[in-house]
Amino acid sequence: MKPIGLGIEDFKELIDGNYYYSDKTDLISSLFNQKVVLYTRPRRFGKTLNMSMLYYFFSNREQRNSYLFNHLKITTHPDASLFQNQYPVIFISLKEMTATTFEEQINTLQYILQQAVLQHRYLLKEGTVEAPYQKFLNDICFQCCDISHLRKALQILSNILCEYHHQKVILLIDEYDVPLQAAYTHGYYEQMVDFLRSLFSSALKTNNALSKGIMTGCLRIARESIFTGLNNFTVNSIFTKGDSSSFFGFTQNDIDRLLKCYNLIQYRDTIKEWYDGYLFGDTDIYNPWSVLQYIHQILCEGDERPQSFWLNTSSNSIVMDYISQGDDQLHQDLEKLVNHQTLVKRIRPDLTYREMDDINNIYSFLLFTGYLKVTEDLGNDTYRLMIPNREVLTVYNSKFLDYYESYTRDKRKDIIDALKHGNADQATIYLNEVLSRSLSYYDNHENFYHGLLAGLFSGMDIESNKEAGDGRYDLIIRPSSIMDTAIIVECKHSKSLDQLRNDSLDGAKQIRDRHYAQTLLKTYSHVEGYGISFCKKACHMTRCTELN
Repeated sequence: MKPIGLGIEDFKELIDGNYYYSDKTDLISSLFNQKVVLYTRPRRFGKTLNMSMLYYFFSNREQRNSYLFNHLKITTHPDASLFQNQYPVIFISLKEMTATTFEEQINTLQYILQQAVLQHRYLLKEGTVEAPYQKFLNDICFQCCDISHLRKALQILSNILCEYHHQKVILLIDEYDVPLQAAYTHGYYEQMVDFLRSLFSSALKTNNALSKGIMTGCLRIARESIFTGLNNFTVNSIFTKGDSSSFFGFTQNDIDRLLKCYNLIQYRDTIKEWYDGYLFGDTDIYNPWSVLQYIHQILCEGDERPQSFWLNTSSNSIVMDYISQGDDQLHQDLEKLVNHQTLVKRIRPDLTYREMDDINNIYSFLLFTGYLKVTEDLGNDTYRLMIPNREVLTVYNSKFLDYYESYTRDKRKDIIDALKHGNADQATIYLNEVLSRSLSYYDNHENFYHGLLAGLFSGMDIESNKEAGDGRYDLIIRPSSIMDTAIIVECKHSKSLDQLRNDSLDGAKQIRDRHYAQTLLKTYSHVEGYGISFCKKACHMTRCTELN
């Protein structure tokens, strides 16, 4: 039985190690007549492995590894031999360009280019290339290029390789937009855009030594941003229909073959519920990273419980940022999504990271990065959207919970202070702010709100549903000192918003009439009581008078 190659992104390592491989070599033949192509897909959908596959197929330095493609689909293509191992190839990945400053990013790029040159170390032998080229290669290797040379580094290296091999170059750039996201996050976006515009333009537009350029990323960044004036440029996005829609990720046929290989067909429905749901072009797609993680978990650990393997990958912090910084409309939209409802939004096919602050573009970003899927094309770039599957739903829920817990921790002291000082109005304001940021109110009844308050005040000395006076109180918050103020809460659930005030009055009256404070007054110097009524995401508090 073939092992599962978790995290293996080198095509040769995968094939030589006899790891399970879902044949995606049809991608190769689709490029024979292309000049410059950008493939945009979410993280962890096989982009880097596919780029590694392209390197081993096209590179004239990898002729000894041509056997890697034996018995794969590409060998049946009649023109495959005309292209296989015929080109000098430059293969770089920008996925590690996540630095917090522009200067650090440039240093990282210097290292990436150094490794690219060392793939062709035969060029470093003295006298192999002309003196200016020799100096350039040495500067790259010693990471002492000035930024003006770095802007044209890919073009210059292409010229050197083309002149040496008498063959035009294929340029592979993986995860081209990672440095742009880092720059946007850390505040040097304009510098990064200006630099990458020069780097890509010289490599892909004004490069006579270029045969083909293939790029991957999550977003199609606006052409006027970094791809100014680039001709013969094809974008293959999640909207592109046709055979290319199956090049990244697992199709249903891929899943069925995988499950048959490991005799796990009984998990077909579970895998579909948790890891399916993406739509690339007109093809239903599964998340390959998560599917393989789950298969490995079953085989090696005997654990059949599905989980969100994608939770700690990709840029899930973006979702957290949207939740924490978004306005009420965004919160309402996200809440609809986690309730399995759909949203109708206009999607920008290309955008820049600087436009991410516009709430109308957030949905484009969430779609292109895998947090949403299209369920219906309504025309004019307008789509019906929803969360793809249970795995991604757990990401939303987890990020909502993280944010809610953080927010309530910050508000807890304000609410307690207001309650201790008898300020029902201020406490009502604070608690309504907490409710407005809570995930939902589906369990819209008294016990739900009782639990919400218990959770809000967790970590404090809380008692609930105990006998006191002539009945049972809902909640008591005991202070650490007998000289401090104890708090009694009686919860009510209102059927409508206009009943909130009267219901909270009834709660306060119940505390007084049933003498809930009697026992507490024997211990504490001061007691405050409140009737709190709830309806959906609103509440009202009434202070109980005459307790002390």
